Amino acid sequence: MQRVEIIRALLTDPKLLILDEPTSVLTPQAVVKLFVVLKKLASEGCSILYISHKLHEIRELCTACTVLRGGKVTGVCNPQNETNESLSRLMIGAEPPPLQHRELKAGAVALRVKALTLAREDQFGVDLDRVSLDVRAGEVVGIAGVSGNGQKELLYALSGEDTRAEAGMIEVFGQAAARLRPRQRRALGVHFVPEERLGRGAVPTLGLAHNMLLTRSNAVGRGGWIRTGQLAQHASEIIRRFNVKAGGPHAAARSLSGGNLQKFIVGREIDANPRLFIVSQPTWGVDVGAAALIRNEILALRDAGCAVLVVSEELDELFEISDRLYVIAKGRLSPSVDRADATVPKIGEWMSGLWDAHGAPAVAKEMAHV
Repeated sequence: MQRVEIIRALLTDPKLLILDEPTSVLTPQAVVKLFVVLKKLASEGCSILYISHKLHEIRELCTACTVLRGGKVTGVCNPQNETNESLSRLMIGAEPPPLQHRELKAGAVALRVKALTLAREDQFGVDLDRVSLDVRAGEVVGIAGVSGNGQKELLYALSGEDTRAEAGMIEVFGQAAARLRPRQRRALGVHFVPEERLGRGAVPTLGLAHNMLLTRSNAVGRGGWIRTGQLAQHASEIIRRFNVKAGGPHAAARSLSGGNLQKFIVGREIDANPRLFIVSQPTWGVDVGAAALIRNEILALRDAGCAVLVVSEELDELFEISDRLYVIAKGRLSPSVDRADATVPKIGEWMSGLWDAHGAPAVAKEMAHV
C-alpha cells in the first residue's frame, strides 16, 4: 500500500510533493531507489516537504530542516551541516540516553515455535508456512520484514488471539501453549504489546487506569470489586516513569497522541515484570528520546533474565537492541543470524525472501523489484 501511494503521487508530475514517513515500511534497497527519484524531482524544480523522525534520512535528502517540539518550532537549519546528536537536541532538548549493552548470558529456551503452519483467516492475510524460532531467557531476538508478510498472523498465534495451531507448535517454558488463551499465557509470565494501539492495546473510551485491567487481573478484589486506587497509582507511576504526556491516570486512552499512548502501553507491560516479552513496533510514532528510553527498558528486561521478542520494521532499531535476528517474508521465516554477522544489505535482501543460499525456497526474482 505504501508503494502504491508513493507511485500514485509520483505519476501526477507534482510541483509540490508532501511525504509523511514514506520509508516506514520499505526495504533499505527500496529507500535508496526512492531517494534517487526524489533527488531527481527536486533537481527538476519540484518542491518536496519530507516529514520524518529518521534523522539520517533528513540529513541525506533535505537541504533545509524545520524542527518541531510540542507544536512549536525549536530550530531551523541545514541538516547536511548537522549531526544526529545536534538534531536530537533540537527535537527533544537533549541528546538521547545511550543504550546500555551488556554481555549476553542467554539461558533456557523461553519460547519455542516449531514448524508453525496456519492458513490465513483474512482474505488479504498471509499463510504461515513452517515458521520455527527459539527465544532464550536473557536475549533479545528481532524479527525484521516488510509490513504484511505474516507478522500479524504470527503475533496473533503467539499472543493467544489465534488458537488454531496444534498444541505443540508453540511452547512457552516447555509447556505446550498454542491452544492457551491470552489470560492463560499471562499466567505463565507472557506479556504482549500489539501493533494496533487503540482497540487492541487499549480501550479508546476508558481511562488509562482502567486500561490497566487488560493485564492486571490482581486489581480485581473479592466479590469482583475493582481496586480503582491501586490502578490509578500504577497508571501514575507508568506516566511518570515513561514521561507520558496525559491529563492524569483517568485520561481516556483516545485523548493521548499515538506516541504517548505507545509509551503508556509499553510501560504497562514492562511494569508487569514479564518472563517473556513480545512487542510489535515498540517505538512507532515516538520521538528519539522516548525511543531511546523504551529501548533501554527492553535491554534492562533482557539483562534481568527476561526473554524478549521484538517485531519491527525499523532496521536501525533491531540492529541496536537485538542479539539475534530473523527475517519474515511471505509467511516464511529465515534462518537466525547473530547481530554481529548481520548487515543492512543482507537483511534487506532477506526481506524480499532471498535467503535461498541457506536452504529456504527462493522467491521469484521479480518480487524483489516490486
